[in-house]
Amino acid sequence: MKLNSLIKTNYSKMRVGRGIGSGKGKTSGRGVKGQKSRSGVAIKSFEGGQMPLYRRLPKRGFKPIGKKNIAIINISDIENFIKNKKIKIQDEINLKNLVEKKLINKKYNKLKILGNGEIKEKLTIKTDFISKSAKSKIEKAGGAINLLKDKSSQNV
Repeated sequence: MKLNSLIKTNYSKMRVGRGIGSGKGKTSGRGVKGQKSRSGVAIKSFEGGQMPLYRRLPKRGFKPIGKKNIAIINISDIENFIKNKKIKIQDEINLKNLVEKKLINKKYNKLKILGNGEIKEKLTIKTDFISKSAKSKIEKAGGAINLLKDKSSQNV
């Protein structure tokens, strides 16, 4: 004897559309005509004329709320700027100078130097953030790094 045969269900599934005597015949409990009477129709997020939830909530998109505008430049980029004579070696490399020479967009508030690439020149860099590898490469080449410290940069 199987275990499943001992367990009896107290209900049977309603078979709609099987005659008038069944109570769910003819229109199968869907009413008469209209969108909801058709098969394969689901009115998703329709709230009966009430303003739907997705329209009540503010749109945020894919822009992070607490995004910081930080320009990221690699050492290889700085080397290319020097090679193409867009930056002079004796000039201090900082956010203001890079924006003035139109090497980075003016929308950025801070500057971060990363260590991808090699540097041969002795540079003076004024930046908000710098990676360990970039710092070691610049110092190895004889350059000087001036880190800007302010209250808002400590949270990044």
